[in-house]
Amino acid sequence: MKEALLVRVERGEEGTFGVLCAPGFRCHTVELPWKENQRRVSCVPSGRYPVQLILSPRFGYSYWIHPIPGRSEVLVHGGAWAGDTSLGWRTNSAGCVLLGDRRGVAQKQKCILLSQPPLRRLLDMMERQPFQLTIEEQF
Repeated sequence: MKEALLVRVERGEEGTFGVLCAPGFRCHTVELPWKENQRRVSCVPSGRYPVQLILSPRFGYSYWIHPIPGRSEVLVHGGAWAGDTSLGWRTNSAGCVLLGDRRGVAQKQKCILLSQPPLRRLLDMMERQPFQLTIEEQF
């Protein structure tokens, strides 16, 4: 089974930023800030998780990180922002991992940009098969 590593490198109220790597693949990620693993408002706890392909009615083909204790419906999909909405920041995430080709700032908020190309590359590189995801923090 293939493996991928998500290394988180920055966290704050505008999001939790990282890099997702696998052999022949690399992209940026953004997740919600850490909020004690609360559903729909927190990033995923560090750890090792099985990931499988699903067809999401909202996002199309996406990867599903499952099981995560206390959580459900955590996907890997495209998007730009993952800020703390209780503090007025934008988000495209309800606890999911968003992919992008690079980091940037849009509408005065840190974000990731160009989200669809890395999702397509990840689907191709993983051959749409299940894989293991390890999430680590480096801050």
